[in-house]
Formats: sequence, structure tokens, C-alpha cells
Amino acid sequence: MRVIFDHQIFSLQKYGGISRYFAELVNQLSLVKEVQVSVISPTYINAYLSSSLSDVNVVGTRAPIFKGSHLIYRAVNRVLAKPLANLYRPDLVHETYYAAQTMAPKGCKVVLTVYDMIHERFTNDFATHDTVARDKVAAVRRADHVICISEHTRQDLINLHGVDPEKTSVIHLGFSLSQTRDQVESPITRPFLLYVGIRAGYKNFASLLKAYASSPSLMKDYQLVAFGGGALTSSELELARRLGIPTGQLLQIPGGDDVLAGLYRKATVFIYPSLYEGFGIPPLEAMSFGCPVVCSNTSSIPEVVGNAALMFDPLLPDQIAQAISAALGDAATRQTLVARGYEQVKQFSWAACAQQTLSVYQQVLA
Repeated sequence: MRVIFDHQIFSLQKYGGISRYFAELVNQLSLVKEVQVSVISPTYINAYLSSSLSDVNVVGTRAPIFKGSHLIYRAVNRVLAKPLANLYRPDLVHETYYAAQTMAPKGCKVVLTVYDMIHERFTNDFATHDTVARDKVAAVRRADHVICISEHTRQDLINLHGVDPEKTSVIHLGFSLSQTRDQVESPITRPFLLYVGIRAGYKNFASLLKAYASSPSLMKDYQLVAFGGGALTSSELELARRLGIPTGQLLQIPGGDDVLAGLYRKATVFIYPSLYEGFGIPPLEAMSFGCPVVCSNTSSIPEVVGNAALMFDPLLPDQIAQAISAALGDAATRQTLVARGYEQVKQFSWAACAQQTLSVYQQVLA
């Protein structure tokens, strides 16, 4: 079986959840003797592709990032990828994101992964010229099969786009941040609450700030640490000032997986206030490090965390604050969350994700 992964996500993301998913999937599939895996990306910026896939046939070159580079690389890839794919004569192309046209050779089977319906559910968070939702429809219609990363995403896809349920499958993601990874000691010396990832729009970081500020004891006893997502914006700093959050209590920490691992290990509680997720890997990462999780009760998040987290309505800052306080105030509750978390993460692995994906390929080709 000859399988090609296209260039899309690898020329869009240097780091990120979707490119991590495909890097892990490609790595796992490359271990299967009857599968020949190639990534066709004439130009790419992705760090996982250049560092993690040494045993995979990557057709392309890592290129520098500069203003407007993604537009240039996308144009180059559109011209070169399809002729290169024809040379490799794949049985199946797995498209890594949404495009109006495919690079798959004529007659080749196509599998697509759909991650969420964020562009459809939160249209105001995206520019009017954003074409992702339209391109998604085109990609879904031409695909022979669509993998959804959660049952919630699958139901959204069926309901919003009228997709035949028989054309879809649910394959949960895994996670790869582990205790064996080299870790950088947390730079935070005081007790802290941890938030991970981008913060704008549906990620609902503003509600977390309001919840934090509503409890004088939280602000006094715990720092609030945001990992990744770029430096705190002027609007975030202004909101923190208006809410009365003391200087030095709200921190943003940059870094890679080694820094993140150290933060998960030391954090008192991990908080995930997102309004919508197609899956949501950070809660699983936190659980794997024995960090109690409090999170939203919306979209796919309950599907992922099971009974191993305290949940809240993300639209109600008072509920967020109450859930955080419940996890902090009762040692027995924390111990229960930690124990359940260790059990919950056993359900998710990249090996299982790859094996189920291979089964979809076999069904499509049959």
C-alpha cells in the first residue's frame, strides 16, 4: 500500500496540534511493513517534519519563515506537488488540511481528516476573506472517506454539511508529551495555575481572567501562568489591570515541549476554559503528569476527559472559579482527579490512532 500525505499543514504550521498529529501518524505507519509512506511537500516550514521523520520519505525542503512566506510556499506547492505525487503512483492520498483542489492523481483514493467546526460555529473569530469553511466543504465532498477526531466533530459535520454518516469514522488522537521527555525545571517558584495554548476568541481566556480575579484568595495564593500563545497582548494586560489582578500574578511563559512538561509537573491545577474543541490534547497531557484538570463541559471535551476532570460552564466565570477552588481546596478531590486522570489517558495513544487509520485505508481501498 502506497500512501502519500500532502503538503498543506506542513507548509502552514511550524508547530501545532494538527501537524503534530500527522507527524505522529506518519511515524507510526512507517513501522508497518506493508505500507510505504511518503510526505510530498516541496517546501515546508514544519519543525516536526524536519526533526521527527528521519525514517520517512519526505519529498521537499524546509524553508525559512518570513512575512508572506506562507503565500509563496503555498503557490510553489500547488504547482509542484501534483506532478511529484504522480511520480510516486500512490494508492491513497491523505489530505492534511482543506483545499479547493486535490493533489491526488486521477483515480487515486482520498482520505481527509476533519478536526472541528470552529469556522462554522465561530464565524466572527475569522476574517471575512477566510476560505477555510468553503474549502472544507469541497474537500469533504471529494473525499472517499472522512476521519473525524471526535464523535462531537462527526455529529457537527453530519448536521452542518449533510455528510453521509457511512462516509465518516471517529478516530481519537493520541498524545506524545511524556514523563520520559527531557524536562526543563519550571521557572515558577510559587504555586500556580496553568493555562496552555492560544488565548483569543473561542479559547475563552478572558473568562478565565474574570474567574481568577473574582477570588481574592486565588490571586493571593496562586499565580496564573499562560504557556505559549505569544506574549500577553495589550488588551489582555488592560483587562487584567481593570480586573485588579496584581502585577506579577499573571505570567506568560514561552518555550517548547521540554518547558511545557516541566510546567505540567509543577502546576497545582490545569484549566481548560475553551468554548469549543474538536478534541483537545492538553487535558490529556496534564493528566499524564498527575496534574488535576478543570475544564469546560462543552463540545468534545467531556468525551475526552471522561470522569477525570471537574467541569464548568465556560460562559460563567463564577462556575470556573468554583471548579478551580474545589480542585484546590480538597486534597481528596485532587487525589481522585489524579488517579482517574492516569486511567483516562490509557485510552489514547498514537499507536491506536495509526492502527485505526490503517483500517480505514484498507476499507477504502477494498
